[in-house]
Amino acid sequence: MALVSLREVSFGYGGGHLLDQVDLQIERGERVGLVGRNGSGKSTLMKLISGELQPDDGQIMCGTGVRIGRLIQEVPLGSESSVHEVVATGLLFSNPDSEPWQLEQQIERILLQMNLDPHARFAELSSGMKRRVLLAQALVSQPDLLLLDEPTNHLDIEAIAWLEEFLVRFGGTLIFVTHDRVFLRKLSTRIIEVDRGRLLDWPCDYTTFLQRKEAALEVEAQQQALFDKKLAQEEVWVRAGVKARRTRSEARIRELLKMREERRQRKDRVGNVRLLVQDAERSGRLVIEAKQIGFHYATDAGSDRSRSDAECVGEVEVHDVLHDFSTLILRGDKIGIIGPNGSGKSTLLRLLLGQLTPTTGSVRLGTKLEVAYFDQLREQLDENKTAQENVGDGKEMLLINGQNRHVLGYLQDFLFSPERARTLVRYLSGGERNRLMLAKLLTKPSNALVLDEPTNDLDAETLELLEDLLIEYPGTVLLVSHDREFLNNVVSSTLVFEGDGLVKDYDGGYDDWLRQRSVPSTATKASESAFSVSVGSGSGPVRKTSVARRLTFKEQRELESLPARIEQLEIEQAALHAAMLAPSYYQKPKSDIAAASAKLEVLESDLAEVFARWESLESLRSEKPIR
Repeated sequence: MALVSLREVSFGYGGGHLLDQVDLQIERGERVGLVGRNGSGKSTLMKLISGELQPDDGQIMCGTGVRIGRLIQEVPLGSESSVHEVVATGLLFSNPDSEPWQLEQQIERILLQMNLDPHARFAELSSGMKRRVLLAQALVSQPDLLLLDEPTNHLDIEAIAWLEEFLVRFGGTLIFVTHDRVFLRKLSTRIIEVDRGRLLDWPCDYTTFLQRKEAALEVEAQQQALFDKKLAQEEVWVRAGVKARRTRSEARIRELLKMREERRQRKDRVGNVRLLVQDAERSGRLVIEAKQIGFHYATDAGSDRSRSDAECVGEVEVHDVLHDFSTLILRGDKIGIIGPNGSGKSTLLRLLLGQLTPTTGSVRLGTKLEVAYFDQLREQLDENKTAQENVGDGKEMLLINGQNRHVLGYLQDFLFSPERARTLVRYLSGGERNRLMLAKLLTKPSNALVLDEPTNDLDAETLELLEDLLIEYPGTVLLVSHDREFLNNVVSSTLVFEGDGLVKDYDGGYDDWLRQRSVPSTATKASESAFSVSVGSGSGPVRKTSVARRLTFKEQRELESLPARIEQLEIEQAALHAAMLAPSYYQKPKSDIAAASAKLEVLESDLAEVFARWESLESLRSEKPIR
């Protein structure tokens, strides 16, 4: 029997249905990734499953004795409660027949498993540690079904990697919402998409889902275009007058009325955010030069509760954020900054921008710099003003690339309806606030973008559009992010906080850093491989660079033939997807359906192999030898 079943469930907040007669069945052991646009109803669906909300219509059924744990999206500020007390609240409404000592054992077990200090005050923890405590709260009741709403928010990369491994080993069933595409790929065994009030079931991993979804959208667009063309032709006919026999004309008019109603009821896909950077004068070639900078701050050691009063009297504790750090940032560089929460990433940004004065060393800014700054805490947004007031700064018109635009029209590019644009910021969701920050950021010309955690709460479509914007951006980019795929796709080099105030520079994105940090010393590398050399000087970062070899004649011919092969496979794949989407497809014999599914798997496997071979040969051709 299924853990949870939804039958013809509908739910809405006042207006139309957010979920419209949806069906869903969750089986034991599944890891379901819940995807969809911001505001599509993902969090609402999880609240319905957990019983926090009741449906307007339909039934939600849970198996006998099924326990459900839920991790909420927002991290509360907390109180003076201890970690032990916060975790214990996860047992308030479960296991009513258990003895107190049994409940205490469950709490101690989960605290030990998740490496949490039971005596620490929840309010004093970092956002990442609070997230871990809330996960322990959801797990302490030993749930059969665990609901996770944006579990990677506020976590640093190390914590995200820990959470991935923890959930892979978790024996129960998962339903999770996340914007982290690497997280989705690693965990999901099934994708449920919330799209225009419907639930679309994709029994595959995330990578396969993306391929099938693209093909399905192409088919949907073609079908809608044909429908709209026929409707337009019928509208022309009815306006030209009825010329056929009366009974035939009446039937045709009835059919036209049905088509009009069908078109009226159709829910078109929500458009994408339209991101456009305003032109600015090019900056000088030198953007930022930092020479041996260091930064530290002092606190009263008496604030350290772990030390006795005698140890703390008159003492001052010095916190070393970074020391002896040098870098040269040139026009067009795209630099990622990664490190644990609290390591000093935002402080480094402020030092490089001249907003903070380094304790030691010096920072020099280049000429003609016009910086647009996206701050992690969204402090540039006034929560007591509307979205329109925040972007317009009291004006109704904005000058965007030399053209006057009304604020409301501009905000529609960022998916704000006039009603939402007139809403106070404090009532907007996390995704809406991030989109509003981007809208405000892009109203001003810039030749340097500084982005501190811009990806939190953004849906996958908006993330990809932001990636494209930054890749094509002609100016300089400084980016703090814990989104590994975003870093891989955007940045050309990475600054990494490696502990004790040490910041190192690496070529490439996140995956490149992983490869470089795990290699042995310079001397060892040189002796281990004849195809690698080490370049660098002084105490700067050591970079491993491969020495290229020429492609053989056979490899060159193979490389030239692969694009045509890829195109052929993609055409076959798209044709098969289109056939499967036809209403009559599942009326075919089961043997035909099974054969088509097997053929699709072979096509996907062949396509993956051909792509991998093309990338391998292309990388060999692209590499340049060290001179």
